[in-house]
Amino acid sequence: MIQDLLAEAEQKMSQAVDHVVSEFATVRTGRANPQILKRITVDYYGTPTPVLQLASVNVPEPRLMVVSPYDPNSLNDIEKAIATSDLGLNPSNDGKVIRISFPPLTEERRMELIKVVRNMAEEGRVAVRNVRRHTKSDIEALHGEISDDDIRRAEKDLQDLTDRYIGQIDSLLDEKEADLREV
Repeated sequence: MIQDLLAEAEQKMSQAVDHVVSEFATVRTGRANPQILKRITVDYYGTPTPVLQLASVNVPEPRLMVVSPYDPNSLNDIEKAIATSDLGLNPSNDGKVIRISFPPLTEERRMELIKVVRNMAEEGRVAVRNVRRHTKSDIEALHGEISDDDIRRAEKDLQDLTDRYIGQIDSLLDEKEADLREV
């Protein structure tokens, strides 16, 4: 029973780390990354649709992204959605594809983005701690059914799991910060 609770906690903590990874992918560094377009939606025939469902995205050079719409009629809508997003990008189109050039980040913008990723990492840590808290209360609810020694061992195992997943988030944060500081 305890092993089931710990396995479920580990799965949820793993999902929290995966979420942090996907959130970090949406933060713009100096290089082109198609994942930054993940949050951008386009009004496509009255329906808000993610850009990644309306077009293929290629990165031919580290600082250039090419967006090729499946429907040529949506070209201007996609361009407008990218331009009005909070990414600070200036797309241009040639009638067939949209080219997005990634200018080097200013030092001020780097510091802002570092604050953003630190906040995302903290949200991930909080999610992992919430899983620990809920699992710990579930383990303590078993008091009487299992021995106190088993409960203490399970709580220690749970804390070890928590420390491991928070360590993963911290190392991901360090990598992302180093990526953002890179000129």
